[in-house]
Amino acid sequence: MRIHFIAIGGSAMHNLAIALHKKGFQITGSDDAVFEPSSGRLARFGLLPEVMGWDPNRITADLDAVILGMHAFPDNPELLRAQELGLKVYSYPEYIYEQTKDKLRVVIGGSHGKTTITSMILHVVNYYQKDFDYLVGAQLEGFDTMVKITNEAPVIIIEGDEYLASPIDRRPKFHLYKANVAVISGIAWDHINVFPTFENYVEQFNIFINTIQPGGRLIYCELDAEVKKLVEQSTSAVEKVPYEIPAHVIQNGITTLLPDHTALNVFGDHNLMNLSAARHVCASLDISERAFNTAIASFKGAAKRLELIGHTENSNVYKDFAHSPSKLKATIAAVKSQFPDRTLVACIELHTFSSLNKEFLCQYEDTMSMADHAIVYIDDMTFKHKKITPFTENDVQTAFRDENLIFFNDKQTLENYLLAMNFTNTNLLLMSSGNFSGLDLIKLARELKV
Repeated sequence: MRIHFIAIGGSAMHNLAIALHKKGFQITGSDDAVFEPSSGRLARFGLLPEVMGWDPNRITADLDAVILGMHAFPDNPELLRAQELGLKVYSYPEYIYEQTKDKLRVVIGGSHGKTTITSMILHVVNYYQKDFDYLVGAQLEGFDTMVKITNEAPVIIIEGDEYLASPIDRRPKFHLYKANVAVISGIAWDHINVFPTFENYVEQFNIFINTIQPGGRLIYCELDAEVKKLVEQSTSAVEKVPYEIPAHVIQNGITTLLPDHTALNVFGDHNLMNLSAARHVCASLDISERAFNTAIASFKGAAKRLELIGHTENSNVYKDFAHSPSKLKATIAAVKSQFPDRTLVACIELHTFSSLNKEFLCQYEDTMSMADHAIVYIDDMTFKHKKITPFTENDVQTAFRDENLIFFNDKQTLENYLLAMNFTNTNLLLMSSGNFSGLDLIKLARELKV
């Protein structure tokens, strides 16, 4: 098979290219720019384009398929050439389905928790050395790539993103996988540039339920009111399996599952709910609850999900991917509940399209109320790049409904403020889907006063 990738440098795209290369396919690709870690990984397998930019001469009639990445535009010259030649053009989720339509497909959907649930499942099935394929949205410890596609594996575990499939396919990705076993972890309005109303966003999950194959299973969080309502109203003839927070205790900062007293490396109600979802999925893969608990005890968490980046005897520093209102609130609650006797300094960087929309900003109301010190950071350059009128501290305090909240728009000022604080018996939680304008978080954690 000869496959050409347009915009090969994307996170999922370059991993799929490597996976198909390993499967024996002949892969070519193009992009206008490829950055690390994509460039290094592609180069290692001889897949990095020698010349950057678009060239319609790369598209020839003998290609079996073209896979189009989200980074390309509808008028991309290579895409136009492929359409002119009548070649089959796939989005990457379409092609994932094409390669796995004879397998059992497990698809993890939801506004939050997708990566963690998928990571937990992968950890457990890998622990028992089962043969499986996967697609996950983060680089996981112990896994070379974020995508694995083989001929032999009978099952694939897929993190099912609700964002659009490609520039010319406006369907959410998770609609295209046609799950046999599906999970919905929660529904909280996101991607407002694509789904302008909450109702429109919720409808995507209703469609997702209807894509579950006959005889399939839907595993859902019954503690999420929107999910519960949606599932109860659904007429889809699939098995519906609810889950909630499993029985547990917290002692000396360690969460332990009951009744068999399995000590965990992860904590927080949201992680426990994720664990419960993963346990139900694993039961669908013939892994018993006891076997699941044995394996999950060694799970250290997904990358950037409450990742411990610094600690002393009485102070921890965590990095987390949280950026949406629901994720922000859940992550703060997790750390505060795990360490109720410690002061919590919580800092969120806002930089996504949704979070910088003034109409959407009010969705963050009361999300940081459990933090003892709440900090919001928005790089002033982000406003300029996105051509948005900058927020004032009052704008942010009003939206979060917290007059004590502190707002920074300069990286150095934020760093100086944190370094001047005393973190004795205090935890620091740094949350962003970005990188705090390049701030060295490991160095920061090491230099805090304790």
